[in-house]
Amino acid sequence: MSVLVCLDKFRGCLTAAQACAAVASGVAAAGGRAVEMPVADGGEGTLAALARAGYREVFADVTGPTGRPVRAAFAVRGSRAVIEMAQASGLDVLPGGFAPLVADSHGTGELIRAALDHGCLDIVLAVGGSATTDGGAGLLRALGARITDARGVPVGPGGAALTNAVDVDLSLLDFRLRLARVTLVSDVDNPLTGPSGAAAVFGPQKGATPRDVEVLERGLRQFAAAMARATGCDLSSSPGAGAAGGTGFAALAALDARRVSGAEFVLGEVGVEEALRSASLVVVGEGRFDSQSLRGKAPFGVAAAARRHGVPVVVVAGDVRLTADELREIGVVATWSLLARAGNLEAAVRRAPELLERIGRELPSVVARGGAA
Repeated sequence: MSVLVCLDKFRGCLTAAQACAAVASGVAAAGGRAVEMPVADGGEGTLAALARAGYREVFADVTGPTGRPVRAAFAVRGSRAVIEMAQASGLDVLPGGFAPLVADSHGTGELIRAALDHGCLDIVLAVGGSATTDGGAGLLRALGARITDARGVPVGPGGAALTNAVDVDLSLLDFRLRLARVTLVSDVDNPLTGPSGAAAVFGPQKGATPRDVEVLERGLRQFAAAMARATGCDLSSSPGAGAAGGTGFAALAALDARRVSGAEFVLGEVGVEEALRSASLVVVGEGRFDSQSLRGKAPFGVAAAARRHGVPVVVVAGDVRLTADELREIGVVATWSLLARAGNLEAAVRRAPELLERIGRELPSVVARGGAA
């Protein structure tokens, strides 16, 4: 038997690679064969997944979300470079806690510039896990744009500073961008502003208070108006404009990016479809498997592909919050929850590698029963 282990990260606990390795160890101990294929959906872990698929990591020193230097990487294969925004402007690289009003995407723009310096003209911008709500203004500044106030003075970093933005000059954007193809990788379809926008929906996840959200919303609206004057087109309502605190907006409006599903991109690059052809069972999961998992995230994408190939699917997650009917709908035949096994969250996090290894030992019996739970 061959078990394909396609786990995403268990946030705050294990990387996707670590989770896959623990389950695979248990499968091997039970006499089975496991193929480890960590997955991601465009956020943290995207580069790690691509590295196993033949991409090479290239490192650069860039500006972190609050101005401190950060050592970040992008992934290269041929003329393609994949920029993982979380590497340069993510929550995990904040030096001292949330900074919702001043966190800036400048470092992500520097990574794009480094990729261009490397000779890459196929730029894939994966925007999950950002710490920013600056509309991608920092990214554009790093690439040569000027964003100024009514006196012609450049506005400062972060989303709050955009409340003073009046003019955007894109004429000095890096000329190589005219030759490049930019792809926005995101599963977020929110607009830039409004009740479903970047500040209202994602700002609180980045530490924004209700007052902060009001300030950030005002800044994004001001920036969108300035961008519309500069480009002659208002793309602030486009699906995906609200991704990564509005970085999606900057990519769509100024870099002429096309938007694709994060999970679809990563799963295609790592070769999930090919691996499923020889699998007896596929394992999907992440820290919390819930309704959000069904909205195009990587585990759902793997499960959908497995159904097309007639391969039974099991879910292994920190916590499973879907009903039996919802699980059957996506072809799941069995589930394992670390929280249910451990009894409480603290124990589930502490014992995660051990619990995943034990679950791995039990997986061959699912195949032996013909996929019955």
